[in-house]
Amino acid sequence: MAGGVLASKPRTRATLPAFATELAGRSKKPVSNLAWQRPFPGYSALVPHMNSADLSSDLNRRTFFKGTSVASLMALMGGVEISAQEAKPDGTLPPPKVDPNYKEKVPGPPVKIGIIGLGTQGRDILANLGKLPNGPVVAICDSYKSSIKRASETAPNAKTTENYKEVLDNSDVQAVIIATPTHLHKEIVLAAIQAGKHVYLEAPMAHTIDDARVIAKAAQASSKIFQVGLQNRENPQHHHVFKFFRTGACGKTAAARAQFNKKNSWRRASPNPDRERALNWRLYKESSLGLIGEIGMHHVDTTAWYLNTLPLSVTGFGGILQWQDDRETPDTIQALYEFPNGVRMTFNSTLANSFEGEHQVFFGSDAAVLIRDNRAWMFKEVDAPLLGWEVYARKDDFLTDSGIALVANATKILAQGKKPAEVASESDQPIRYALERFIEHINDKTQPEANWQAGFTSAVIAIKSNEAILSGSKIQFDPSWFQV
Repeated sequence: MAGGVLASKPRTRATLPAFATELAGRSKKPVSNLAWQRPFPGYSALVPHMNSADLSSDLNRRTFFKGTSVASLMALMGGVEISAQEAKPDGTLPPPKVDPNYKEKVPGPPVKIGIIGLGTQGRDILANLGKLPNGPVVAICDSYKSSIKRASETAPNAKTTENYKEVLDNSDVQAVIIATPTHLHKEIVLAAIQAGKHVYLEAPMAHTIDDARVIAKAAQASSKIFQVGLQNRENPQHHHVFKFFRTGACGKTAAARAQFNKKNSWRRASPNPDRERALNWRLYKESSLGLIGEIGMHHVDTTAWYLNTLPLSVTGFGGILQWQDDRETPDTIQALYEFPNGVRMTFNSTLANSFEGEHQVFFGSDAAVLIRDNRAWMFKEVDAPLLGWEVYARKDDFLTDSGIALVANATKILAQGKKPAEVASESDQPIRYALERFIEHINDKTQPEANWQAGFTSAVIAIKSNEAILSGSKIQFDPSWFQV
């Protein structure tokens, strides 16, 4: 028995597929038989479809697996091809061996970067760029001197300024990363595009739909790379899980949910009373989209990306239940999204409790997928069809359930002399992958998955979701809001 599945015959040299069991990682999205419906006319012009709208042209999961070799299945699911070898007497596979033909992609030439905005996110970006071989930071900027001083410890050779225009005028700067408060994005982004710089813009794109639309139009007309900080779209783990949904491995999508729970006031202390409100911009309606805009939009965007459709409506609730100060944005929220075909997604978040942290789950008729940090697991239903590859996958226990662990980049991990199962817990932060991909897009002249269109669409959803939360109401998404 392997993972609860009995083999019908002993494994022999003739019947054993010579592929690795290392799909998995230890513990720390769509569906082919569901036509991708357009919520409104012209929808296909807003969201690029990876599958045709015609049901017959979509991948059917049983047809796909029936006509595909185990080799192809393992490659698709993240398996690692190894040299042919015989099973052990107990029927198990030997440890996987590195593919001698594997060659890791050589990093491209350095891209000199300027960072505008050195708050918590800006410093996190600065630290992660320091881990990359080709992302030298040559200029840093913030309107607050103390932030510049603190960031200079990480980038001692970077030029410093309190005026973002000096960064844009610097001929050494090829690309800029904008990590200022959301309501300040528009002016800086437009100036950066006008200066001919590649741009990485933190999400959400803007504080209002009008500002987001102006940014999107400018980015669309630019010949430079424009990437929005929708980190999941540039994350190899999310792309790995994405394949499961587009091949229908989870069956018919029924629902999705996500959450972010962390007991944290979101308030930052400042010795300067005049600076304190600017420092705590996330707490005020005039400058922040709250928990749904800062956190939840990433999960909602991932759901829309996986389902290949936009939500039809959002119903929101929110309140200040824990932190009784002068804040205006709720510390606890719930949002319910309705997607085509009756699929609903819920997002819950509170700053009053940390239980279960941050994660996302997709529920299908054959399996559910849990995504937490940079790791993911598939939980199959007992009546789900046997797809063939899962008997070779590693499984982890979650209370009464057993999850098939899904690990991206298994071939690369083996080539480094490590085991995917052991390296899973060492995964880098999503922001590192996003920055790494940003530099790759610049060098390769390829468009990001998190492009201006995805950024604009997600901003519209976040802005309207925040309105629903603040008013405790249901909002139907108007097709005209998504027009650029």
